[in-house]
Amino acid sequence: MSRTDSGRDRSYDSSVSSQRPSVVSEKNEEWWRNFLEQGGDSMQRMRWVFRQIPAEPRCFMCASPFKGPGAPLMRLIGKRQSMANPNWCTSCFDYMSKHRGGAEVEGAFLFADIRGSTALAERLSSSEYHALLERYFQTATSAVFKHDGFVDKFVGDELVALFYPLLTGERFAERAVETARDLLTSTGHGDPEGPWVPVGAGIHAGLAWFGSVGEGSHVEMTAVGDAVNVAARLAAAAEAGEILVSADAAAAAGVDPTLERHSLELKGKELPTEVVSIRIASS
Repeated sequence: MSRTDSGRDRSYDSSVSSQRPSVVSEKNEEWWRNFLEQGGDSMQRMRWVFRQIPAEPRCFMCASPFKGPGAPLMRLIGKRQSMANPNWCTSCFDYMSKHRGGAEVEGAFLFADIRGSTALAERLSSSEYHALLERYFQTATSAVFKHDGFVDKFVGDELVALFYPLLTGERFAERAVETARDLLTSTGHGDPEGPWVPVGAGIHAGLAWFGSVGEGSHVEMTAVGDAVNVAARLAAAAEAGEILVSADAAAAAGVDPTLERHSLELKGKELPTEVVSIRIASS
């Protein structure tokens, strides 16, 4: 069975992620590769501890809470919300700023966005639509943290999440699939009355450049490369309640091999891409 990526205009510009940022030096790249692939034990333990403190929002990197009962303690240990980048704590921001650069490592990439968002915005008042988006952002962020991922960014109503050895160990593809399942279930796709917001997702795994980019005080952790673009294209082709996973990522994640498969033509790719369709439906 063959399906075609609609190529509809998405907020995420995948052409940007085809260009690898310049790396300061080979030594810098070696440091980043060791950090991303081998420096994960202490980070994973710290994230687990901080996630037990109930509060939102929190640092996208270390999961330290910015509000709630744990916030005063976080401030004492240098983890207050960064003014330069409010998605990170001051400690993580300073660390990434100091070690600007990156390296190519294996990882998994999850894109997920709201289906029919234009129609939703037309039916709801601006304040109602804002409240819906805030609920979706919080739900998506919680799902990513729960499965040891990293929230790269929200572009419009689209979630971009990264999974790499520093945070997940070698189970990055499995973690990405678990996150997508959790997100679609949490948005009501398994409920008899249907979802409170319709969401579709795409996942791919492979080699990409991970690292910190930006100038001056504006520093972001991100991933770029063809593998990231493929995940974005899969998300664009997914229907509401569907997770499209590339065949390679599905195999790495241990997805049920009997699930429905498609040969999907993705915009910008010369050859069809084999994908596995995971659907979250009411029982």
